[in-house]
Amino acid sequence: MKLASVGAAMALAAAILSPATASVAAAAGESQTAELVVTAEKRDYDPQQTPHVTLIRRADNLITEVKVVCDTRDPALRRDELKQTLRGMIRTAARDGQVGLGLGDEVVGAFDETMLDAVIRPDARSDTSSARVVIKTRVSPADTFDAATGRILAFLKATPKVGRTEVLRENDWNLTIVGPERSRPALLALIAEDARSTAGAFGPGYAATVDGLQHPITWYQQGPLDLALYIAYKLQVTPAPAP
Repeated sequence: MKLASVGAAMALAAAILSPATASVAAAAGESQTAELVVTAEKRDYDPQQTPHVTLIRRADNLITEVKVVCDTRDPALRRDELKQTLRGMIRTAARDGQVGLGLGDEVVGAFDETMLDAVIRPDARSDTSSARVVIKTRVSPADTFDAATGRILAFLKATPKVGRTEVLRENDWNLTIVGPERSRPALLALIAEDARSTAGAFGPGYAATVDGLQHPITWYQQGPLDLALYIAYKLQVTPAPAP
């Protein structure tokens, strides 16, 4: 990609994907609708490795994983109490309308009553069983971190716990993004404008060359509820070829 402008040859903004980022970025390209978790590895911003052109957007959901655990001695009763509590979570979420349930570490999928048997597993103690479920709430443009976390905490408090069942929030708060590749046109427009203005600073007779736009979109956490999307590209300004 070349854009007419001015300047002496110079390399600008190089970005190389780290292995952890690359693996999830590849997953992002697999689907336009997959809900991907913003992992801790991608929260770190490295100005030496990340292009300065980013598209800031709100995360789609705030999430946390909970452990639903029961230590009722009788195995059959223990399993039944866990299933009743999980059903209660599903019903409470349906009534609430602002909180949803899911499953998954890197990609969050749906969770419903057909999956109860699959998620219940033996815990560390022989007389204990547990299930892990993702709790999520949609992030709105006007949301605050406290408001979003408050919805999930209120949901956990309102969920009925059957028998000796407990619902424990053990993981940190995290963010998800749905179909990041849908933001490619807007991000490419920002990159093109930056390339034009950068080359234009050097006067006529020069052009900007952009390499690496085939890379998938990746991201890092910009704020409590915001993400910075970017493409790992390289930009150079060189003398324009003779007409």
